[in-house]
Amino acid sequence: MRKTLLTLTVLGATLLAPLAVHMPMAQTASVVPVTATARVIVKYKAGTASTATSRVQGLSVATANAAADAATAAQRAGRAQALGQRVGLALRVGADVGERSHVVRASGITSEQLAQRLAADADVEYAVPDGRRRAMVAPNDPFYAASASIAPAVGQWYLRAPTVTAPASINVEPAWAVTTGNPALVVAVLDSGVRFDHPDLKKVANGGNLLDGYDMISDVATANDFNGRDADASDPGDFLSQADINSGNFPDCSSADIGDSSWHGTATASVIGALTDNGIGMASVGRNVLVLPVRVLGKCGGLDSDIIAAMLWSAGIHVPGVPDNLNPASIINLSLGGPGACNALYRDAVAQVNARNVVVVASAGNSAGHAVATPANCPGVIAVSGLRHVGSKVGYSDIGPEITISAPGGNCVNDPPAACLYPILTASNSGFTSPAGNTYAGEAGTSFSAPLVAGTVALMISANDAAVPARAALTPLDVKLILQGTARPFPASGLVDSSGSAVRECTAPQYDSAGKAIDQDQCYCSTGTCGGGMLDAGRAVVNAAGGGVGNGLQARIDVDSRTAISGRTLALSGGNSIVVEGANILTYQWALEDGGGVVTQFDSSGTVVASGANVNVTPHAAGRFVVSLTVTDDSGFVSKSRLAIAAADQAQSSGGGGALGAGWLALLLTAVLALRASPAERAARTPASKR
Repeated sequence: MRKTLLTLTVLGATLLAPLAVHMPMAQTASVVPVTATARVIVKYKAGTASTATSRVQGLSVATANAAADAATAAQRAGRAQALGQRVGLALRVGADVGERSHVVRASGITSEQLAQRLAADADVEYAVPDGRRRAMVAPNDPFYAASASIAPAVGQWYLRAPTVTAPASINVEPAWAVTTGNPALVVAVLDSGVRFDHPDLKKVANGGNLLDGYDMISDVATANDFNGRDADASDPGDFLSQADINSGNFPDCSSADIGDSSWHGTATASVIGALTDNGIGMASVGRNVLVLPVRVLGKCGGLDSDIIAAMLWSAGIHVPGVPDNLNPASIINLSLGGPGACNALYRDAVAQVNARNVVVVASAGNSAGHAVATPANCPGVIAVSGLRHVGSKVGYSDIGPEITISAPGGNCVNDPPAACLYPILTASNSGFTSPAGNTYAGEAGTSFSAPLVAGTVALMISANDAAVPARAALTPLDVKLILQGTARPFPASGLVDSSGSAVRECTAPQYDSAGKAIDQDQCYCSTGTCGGGMLDAGRAVVNAAGGGVGNGLQARIDVDSRTAISGRTLALSGGNSIVVEGANILTYQWALEDGGGVVTQFDSSGTVVASGANVNVTPHAAGRFVVSLTVTDDSGFVSKSRLAIAAADQAQSSGGGGALGAGWLALLLTAVLALRASPAERAARTPASKR
């Protein structure tokens, strides 16, 4: 499985990404090439033979860890051999992930098949394919740069107070009045590494905010630095060429992934912790907090095993074979992701780091209104979707009930070749393959929505610790409740799209009759699709400084099916609405706000209003309808959520046919041509609806 970057600078691969993600669904798995190499992360059950590690008494922690790691490596090699004998395969041991987990490889079998066989073993807690994740590139909303130096007329519009023109701005100035960040607080940025030579991203030893970090990439080809895991977190470039594809070192990548180096980690790190008030460059949200760069993304993205190991290491959890992190992070930023449901691997990792009071922030994804990506869709993650400057969902951003909050993602609104009007300004590098001159760039993608939130969380924790020193640090749940409780409401009227038509409300992710996700461009957000509202950094930090978490009430609507079908009952639930610990929801009030001519009442009540945590509706034709849920807790606080639902005609909801429509064929042709075009030419071919 592949993970994607949330950046706008790699156009060709981005345009093709929605197709590439779904192409395997049309392939058969009946024949496995003899040369197929499977990679699976296996975790052994606690207490089983050879899983226990010991620390030698009287030695330093580092020495004891090294001794235990050496002993454990031999144990795991033997265990993998025994496990392979039981499943009838020759297993090769790969990189360590955690105390009881590591990578195994096998030939002549797919990763999915190997994971299934290993998971059935009595000693195995879980086995998950070692998928590949990518920094998230915004498909169809490219960043146009006429030069290497970008200076939009509106400057860093997304940091300042909201205006009539840009109501989505995060309002960070009131936060800075409370704190500019605790210089001892650490935010880990799991990405492609950083350029330590950038004037706005210096190491601590040189007067900057950057810690040394670590390179957690175990695959030498992916790392592009001629070695595996090491202590050098600098970004050598992540370009991918046709020669790389032809080499066979990237079997799960294709020509659609070819592109120049993105310098993605440098960009995301700068949003959180670029030097500020230094008379040059840009300002960051976190300003004085420390940034811990951890390399997990290289050529063609990164592997789950490296990402998980990096998450654990960043939180201060020992990873075999790697020196312990002496600067554990309070926040982990993941501007990366890929399709699919959250698996046991990521659920386990998020649970472990949350248990250490570490907040995980992740980008929703950039596949134009599809389901939220992994790991943003995992329980315990602060998932962030992207907004246009006017507050509507930006075309490329993904949405869904897993979203916690929304923040600006960068968008252009104007036509090329004019410079993009509303990008997110970041630190960057002008090199196409290897590093060249340091510069700044205007970017777009949910890759940049997430670090805006991560930087805000850093200020929240800084303010809370300073104001309430006797209180324990904010928990991940506290952070979520504050972000949602202080968010500004989404706009719900007055906007038009690029064609001049009124903007419609976002619906839950939808699928066609072949199971292919349907694109959803600019639309009005609701709490059921884009989280608790628009990020307000000032209000969130002021709230955190007061030591409170607000009322913490958040109405949430869940549906039992990914697509409503005419003539079929659709179950709606408010049972997962969020309430602060110790409080209870007393009432659930449902309303059919707009039947759209396809729904006339709630099935249970026979009216357009209903009560109870769960209700049913039955559309009688294809169309679109809007429901709302209002919840009230025992303290009298009230929260309301609205959700637009699209219903398909029953006669059109079955049958096959995975052929691409004319629109997708045209888009594919545009993408192919874009691979040969200059940046300005590529920008000119981008559909305005995705900007």
